[in-house]
Amino acid sequence: MKWSINQLQRYRQGDMPLDEVVNLDSVKKRNPEIRSIKPIQVTGSCKIGPRDITCRFRLEGTMILPCSRTWEDVDYPFVIESVEQFSWDETVLATNDEIHPVVGDFVVLTPVFEELVLLEVPLQVFGANADKMKQADGKGWSYVTDEEYNARLLEEQKTKVDPRLAGLANFFDKQDE
Repeated sequence: MKWSINQLQRYRQGDMPLDEVVNLDSVKKRNPEIRSIKPIQVTGSCKIGPRDITCRFRLEGTMILPCSRTWEDVDYPFVIESVEQFSWDETVLATNDEIHPVVGDFVVLTPVFEELVLLEVPLQVFGANADKMKQADGKGWSYVTDEEYNARLLEEQKTKVDPRLAGLANFFDKQDE
C-alpha cells in the first residue's frame, strides 16, 4: 500500500478516509511463528499537511499461531489502533525520530503495518484443546500437568525403600534357625 505525494495533495483541505484490505504475507518471513495471516482490514483517516502526513489506523485481522502446549493451529484475532506520522521534510525528520521518513515521492505504508502486526504477536498462545492435554512425550522430552506430576511423585515416594533399610525388608520373612 503506497501513495504518491502528488496524489495526497488533493486531500489538503480535509481528511482522507481509509478503508482497504491489505495482504501482509511478508510478516511470515520476518517471524516464523506466524503460520498464516489473513488479509487485514485497514480503516482510518489521514490528515495531509504541507510537509507531513498524520494517519490514524485501525488494523483488524486474524493470524494463525502455534499453540504453546499442543503445537496445533490457533486463530489469534487482533485489533490495532495507531497514530503514525510521515514526513518528507529533512528538518522535521532531524528533530523527531518517531516520524517515518518518506523516501522518494511515495508514502509506503506496508512496512509500518508489518511492524505493528509483529509487535502484536504474543509470547504464548493456547488453543481450546490445550487444557484437555494431560501428558505427551517425544524423543528427549515429555510434558505432564502439575496434578499428574504430583500424583506420580506421591506414588513413587510410597513404593520407594530407603537403600540403607533395604536389608530389613526381608527380616520377618526368614524362618527361625
